[in-house]
Amino acid sequence: MGRPRAFDEAEVVQAAAGLFARRAFDGISVDDLVAHLGVHRNSLYSVFGSKRGLYLRALRWSLDNQVRPLLHDADPATLAYEPALDLLLMAAVERAPQDPEVAREVGAVLTDERTATMLGLRLRARITSPTDGSVR
Repeated sequence: MGRPRAFDEAEVVQAAAGLFARRAFDGISVDDLVAHLGVHRNSLYSVFGSKRGLYLRALRWSLDNQVRPLLHDADPATLAYEPALDLLLMAAVERAPQDPEVAREVGAVLTDERTATMLGLRLRARITSPTDGSVR
């Protein structure tokens, strides 16, 4: 019998979403995930299958719990400062062009024209805002 899981899967997925949003999929190694999430490498592979498996779970969590609620509740004037859009933005630019599953997830959210507006506002803010090394 294996050892009981020493981490909360939902917390790891949420933390991974933040990490992928800041550094992108290709900017994070499995070693980075292990160090930042506090999950042993074997546990990561056992639960999520791969770095990509964790990424897909994190992306879906972000879309369901952060992005879609913004479509209905957010004031457009504040969207430029909404870091909850960062993983979607990174996924659309970095992963969707080369990963059909990511492209489907991103595409499903982009069918709502408000999403494109939200991403445009967030992208403009990230480009024009002075940076102090943190993601806004």
